[in-house]
Amino acid sequence: MPPMNVPQLAAVDAARAARVLNQVRDARLAGQRVRVAPRPVIEQSWERLLRSGVDPERDVRAGLLGADEVRRRREESPLREVLPVLREGLLSVADVAHHIMVVADGEGRVLWREGCGPVLRKADGLGFELGADWGEAVVGTNGVGTPAVVRRPVQVFAAEHFVRSHAAWTCAGAPITDPRNGRLLGVVDVSGPLETMHPATLAWVDSVAKLAESRLREKHLGSLERLRAVAAPALARIGGRAAVVDGEGWTAAVTGMPYTSRIALPKSPSPGRRWLPALGLCTLEPLAGGWLVRSVDEAAGRPPGGASRIVLDLTRPRRWSVTVSGDAGSWSHELSPRHAELLYLLAVRRGGRSAAELAQDMFGDSDRTVTVRAEMSRVRRYLGGFLEHRPYRFCEDAEVDVLLPADPAGLLPHSTAPAVVRNRTPSP
Repeated sequence: MPPMNVPQLAAVDAARAARVLNQVRDARLAGQRVRVAPRPVIEQSWERLLRSGVDPERDVRAGLLGADEVRRRREESPLREVLPVLREGLLSVADVAHHIMVVADGEGRVLWREGCGPVLRKADGLGFELGADWGEAVVGTNGVGTPAVVRRPVQVFAAEHFVRSHAAWTCAGAPITDPRNGRLLGVVDVSGPLETMHPATLAWVDSVAKLAESRLREKHLGSLERLRAVAAPALARIGGRAAVVDGEGWTAAVTGMPYTSRIALPKSPSPGRRWLPALGLCTLEPLAGGWLVRSVDEAAGRPPGGASRIVLDLTRPRRWSVTVSGDAGSWSHELSPRHAELLYLLAVRRGGRSAAELAQDMFGDSDRTVTVRAEMSRVRRYLGGFLEHRPYRFCEDAEVDVLLPADPAGLLPHSTAPAVVRNRTPSP
């Protein structure tokens, strides 16, 4: 059965759309057949919540953060740097349209909330308050928690909300990620009573979220320019291969080696000798705003001496990582959603995959090899000699372990890659 075209129907008759959705929701949660299927992103969210035991009839409210904790999180959040962008892009229209703007951190905690006064008071009645936890696993399908899980913009209308008490509400949220490392910083959401729903709201919110990410990228480039001023005198006195990088490994300047945009650093860098995939054995020396990285082992590639262990950790929602350990030490790298998918597919197929095979696994289209090769080139910047190609595979002498969620259905929940989806629901 085809999924319901919610934006189209709601734009014509919001009240009728809400009634139909309520019938669809009740039938689906009762395990009955439905005349019209919910949208895939909504149905997948409902399935996650049913498995986790969230009660759709109970309005669950996690303990609010105290004012001091909200203030601390605000001060530490990179999102405070782009609040002017979010306010300028969203607030004036939101107020006229009887919406509010909500900005939550990566854990789903509401840190900022502004907009139409009467709607703010209605939000209070739903527990949509400063310091509240609006993660999907706590309050069900919603415009804050669900975009954080699937890592893409989501609009949730009326009874598409899992918890019944939220069915008089409509919301559209988009994730904001850190351009330096792909980490989820939080979600910006526009919400209001269901009669205020407009099909263009999601595109509007998404465009403002992308503008905020662009401003964060500009800020990062500015910090690299400042680091270059520090790098010049440091590199002028050095022979051999060396680079100056910021705290995330982004390169400000190099000497004696080809320029590469980023060098993978240990998760918590500290001065001393470390093995880095791009350079081999190196020394790290702190600089203002970054690190001086000097190669002391000309043989780049794998760490010298002894076998290595690679651990792909997919157990933590939205915090996937790869950790490499060997005689020269260990380091970890947090993975973007796409890189988590690629490394998982290579880890479960140790014999390797060609670019066409990976494209089929990822997109169901073996012709999309250009995209696969570009992403694998980025992966090899931090895994270096641990990844071989023709076909793409982990090197033979490395022990590779994959840590999976206890529930197979929780495997990379954002992913629509056919090979990942098949492994979420293994054959009986």
